[in-house]
Amino acid sequence: MKKKWLLAMLVFLLALSTALAGCGKSEETSGEKNNDQEKSAQSTLVYGRGGDSVSLDPAVVTDGESLKVTKNIFDTLLDYNDGDTSIQPALATEWEVSPDGLTYTFKLRQGVKFHDGTDFNAEAVVFNFERWANGNADTFPYYGSMFGGYKNDESHVIKEVKAVDEYTVQFVLKRPQAPFLKNIAMTPFAIASPAAIEKYGDKFGENPVGTGPFVFKEWKRNERIVLEKNENYWLEGYPKLKQLIFVSIPDNSARLNALLKGEIDLMEDLNPADLKQIEGNKDFKIFKRPSMNVGYVGLTATRGPLKNKLVRQALNHAVDKKAIIDAFYAGQAEPAKNPLPPSIPGYNDEIQDYPFDLEKAKQLLAEAGYPNGFEMELWAMPVPRPYMPDGQKVAEAIQANFEKIGVKAKIVTYEWATYLDKAAKGEADAFLLGWTGDNGDADNFLYALLDKDSIGSNNYTYYSNDELHKILVEAQTISDENKRIELYKKAQEIIKEDAPWIPLVHSTPLLAGKANIEGFNPHPTGSDKFTKVEFK
Repeated sequence: MKKKWLLAMLVFLLALSTALAGCGKSEETSGEKNNDQEKSAQSTLVYGRGGDSVSLDPAVVTDGESLKVTKNIFDTLLDYNDGDTSIQPALATEWEVSPDGLTYTFKLRQGVKFHDGTDFNAEAVVFNFERWANGNADTFPYYGSMFGGYKNDESHVIKEVKAVDEYTVQFVLKRPQAPFLKNIAMTPFAIASPAAIEKYGDKFGENPVGTGPFVFKEWKRNERIVLEKNENYWLEGYPKLKQLIFVSIPDNSARLNALLKGEIDLMEDLNPADLKQIEGNKDFKIFKRPSMNVGYVGLTATRGPLKNKLVRQALNHAVDKKAIIDAFYAGQAEPAKNPLPPSIPGYNDEIQDYPFDLEKAKQLLAEAGYPNGFEMELWAMPVPRPYMPDGQKVAEAIQANFEKIGVKAKIVTYEWATYLDKAAKGEADAFLLGWTGDNGDADNFLYALLDKDSIGSNNYTYYSNDELHKILVEAQTISDENKRIELYKKAQEIIKEDAPWIPLVHSTPLLAGKANIEGFNPHPTGSDKFTKVEFK
């Protein structure tokens, strides 16, 4: 009995030890799987933003929500350095400028493939620039505002783009353009696959093909855009991420909640009032984008009472900028008095802003023939932007200001793409909008937004002044930076007097993300390349 009992115990213990060993092995395997899953998850970055893109063809859009995605799908001939707008090589490895400033010769990077497997070469560059030059303000708005128009326009800067050989391309200009190199580094002038453009036609914006660090995978409108790592990217060892996902969450507070719950990894347009909440949480960190923007009220100079300069000046006097900044920016902005921010060379700090003065505003309205005010529409942006966290609330504050001088402003809004399209066509009386500089040059604010050449593209106010035009074209043409600065200061004096805008704020945009995100440096242009971003 004792032997049988001992034998039974031995069998039981052996079985138990085998079972325990099996359990141990199972747990270890499960743990390894969990670690693998965690690593896999950490190779995907989910970026929360306020609105969806309009199109993923960078040449046809002007909105930041589109360009911030295309920045990661496409490359430009030149690019900006990580923290500023100085130029560095990209698809072009070197370049040479003729002494007269009219000929630019670029040596191109060899062995680069578009995402569809076709070759990047000089012919591809020529194809893209010819495509844009043969367009118009409706099809390629940025091109016209940066290069003086289109192929048959007298003001068009580019005379010819030609392939010298397979990897050399040459630009011949009609007149010198001082910011030319900075202009072609802008995201809208990224080089797309000619084969894909011909294949997809008008649908190319839904099927983008570039040479960039990430390949387009999926777009569910108003939900998400999914990009995947370009395994054959020309910058060796990059990108670090396997997947980059842009999700649209219009409400700032809802976006913050998604970050705190782990549904997204990084978010833009953090409400300034929420800054302390993130700073006090060790699992997250704040990213501040260097300020290179302006938020403004556009006053369309071709509509009703707004045709009168005195009316536009009166509306400038009626807006309490300080109260708006105190209420909606929590100290992360400063009042704007010029159309370009103080960080841009050529900013005129001697200009005095229109003071908040309701009596002066009423006096100017009376002089203009509107002693009892008038009715108008004020368009409010439907999405948060870096320069304006809440367009609806800012519009309501301005509406209340206008009411005090007898101007009854009806607030109107549209879906984002429609808003931009209708405003570009001059259909708004007054509208909220803003601009984040593309290249760090004053030309990119003053000429792109307020010159008559840019009407129909980025000049939504349809403001036109021949003296201003002459100054801005001269500033483009000369290379002496000191002379350019003086010309831009004079231009701001003219704009101040004509008052096509109510400049509101220059903001410091806030982003928040997980504490283990490395390699992310918000760019002053507002378009971030995620090539070097990773989780540590």
